[in-house]
Amino acid sequence: MSNWLNEITLEGNLVTLTPLKPEHRSALLEASTDGELWKLWYTSVPSKDSIDGYLQYAFSEQVAERALLFAVVDKQTQKIIGSTRYCNADNLNHRVEIGYTWYAKSYQRTGINTECKYLLLQHAFENLNAIAVEFRTHWHNQASRTAIARLGAKQDGILRNHQKNADGVYRDTVVFSIINLEWPAVKKGIEYKMEN
Repeated sequence: MSNWLNEITLEGNLVTLTPLKPEHRSALLEASTDGELWKLWYTSVPSKDSIDGYLQYAFSEQVAERALLFAVVDKQTQKIIGSTRYCNADNLNHRVEIGYTWYAKSYQRTGINTECKYLLLQHAFENLNAIAVEFRTHWHNQASRTAIARLGAKQDGILRNHQKNADGVYRDTVVFSIINLEWPAVKKGIEYKMEN
């Protein structure tokens, strides 16, 4: 089956999700220094030492039709404030994960994440006809787990000793999902949160 993830720009009231390009490298680094996000041991935010490998892997996944990459742009300032992507795409079964999401510290807890997830979920379910959208996060990333549940995703389970981190420590991964039949109710819930 041909790739169903094609480059697109998604636009909301607060942000524009624009296709990530190699020339966004310096803007991503600037955003990640707002809060020195790479120091969070349970996330994968690029630093000046890891940005090239981070981008190389991201673009290789997109070429392999397993990912679609976005830069998160603040509509007010037109600055790149983070990144997100569709990943682990199953083109045959129309399942996809939303992951690798991070925002500059000063944009966290501002409504940005809710709108980004809304745009990605809406596109996945209403344009790509996804049957399920998955979210995965580190067991120790309580803020991420809370944010995912707040969207209306249900926890599917925990993958114990799922991946080995660069430092050799194993990660337990918490898996959440929203299925297509749940999308209408989840959509209403997210829209209510964005309006209030």
